[in-house]
Amino acid sequence: MNLLENKNALILGVANERSIAWGITKELKKYGANIGLTYQSELFKKRIDPLLLNFPVDFLQEMDVTNDQHFQNLKELIEKKWGRVDILVHSLAYADKEDLSGRFSDISRSGFMQAFDVSVYSFIALLKYLKTMMPAGSSAMAMTYHGSQKVLKGYNVMGAAKAALESATRYLADDLGEDQIRVNAISAGPIKTLASSGIKTIQNFRAIIEQRAPLHKNVTTEDIGGAAVWLASDLSKAVTGQIIYVDSGISITAM
Repeated sequence: MNLLENKNALILGVANERSIAWGITKELKKYGANIGLTYQSELFKKRIDPLLLNFPVDFLQEMDVTNDQHFQNLKELIEKKWGRVDILVHSLAYADKEDLSGRFSDISRSGFMQAFDVSVYSFIALLKYLKTMMPAGSSAMAMTYHGSQKVLKGYNVMGAAKAALESATRYLADDLGEDQIRVNAISAGPIKTLASSGIKTIQNFRAIIEQRAPLHKNVTTEDIGGAAVWLASDLSKAVTGQIIYVDSGISITAM
């Protein structure tokens, strides 16, 4: 299937085989996209390397999103390897565990700033550095969660960060619309990933979805990957600034 043939897709956020970013990566490649990945540190690279033994990608680049030089390094690598980026996937976030499970009013200044730097500003910075290499019709997307809209115990500062990310998505869509670059976000149902392991109530959320969501089932990384393929393709060429829910419908209920 060649829906994304000759498209260059940069994906940030693969940590292991359970990552949402990995599910998206597999789906994008299945539909013909060329793949470039980043990793946070050598520890994460050791987890990613086995995934790539039978899954060739064009490059795997170190990327600390709190380091501006790494953005510049990534830009220079893409200029050398590809010359352009057609698809950009931002699937990473971070908050200290104590800022997830403690009282929201006790969040430290440093913890708040770190969560917003990694989870929100990094998406803006990616487009700041790469927009000149994104041709008309390109698609950028970020991953969010319904905790941005409703209070979910154990989500705390990440809920505030995701709300900011969704707002940033709309402002980026408006800003980059004149360049014909589309910017959207996928609000995924809860997935058991390395990132979500810090959220103590994740299993409770998943149980609620099975009981009360219209589809009565939890979503998979492949489900999210399918939505990403649609957003990456020309099938969604008039869609921008939107939050696309992939959550079995739980967001429409009163829970």
